[in-house]
Amino acid sequence: GYANEVGEAFRALVPAALVWASYGVATAYVSADAVDKGRKAAAAAPADERPARVGVAVVDTFVWQGLASVAIPGFTINRLCAASLLALRSLTRWPLPVRRWATTALGLSAIPVIVKPIDRQV
Repeated sequence: GYANEVGEAFRALVPAALVWASYGVATAYVSADAVDKGRKAAAAAPADERPARVGVAVVDTFVWQGLASVAIPGFTINRLCAASLLALRSLTRWPLPVRRWATTALGLSAIPVIVKPIDRQV
């Protein structure tokens, strides 16, 4: 579910198409989770309530996962990496490849830190 954060962390080093592909992977995960929750809701609900409960489970899961696993973390890592690349350019004399790798390392190291606070907020 957090494939796009890894993609965003590597944005300074890889073609943009790979970053967008990481969003495809994350969206596939979110969709699969929503379908799974819908199936579980269908199995647990009485027949007369099944369509409503399945719909609520699928939409709730898709929206929550979309925000908590894709949109907000992706935006956060994107902005963190962009700011760090800019700061490193201004504050250091490191060559561009070193700055890009440092930005990627920072982005990757931030992923475990941002997950729980974002999940709680969403």
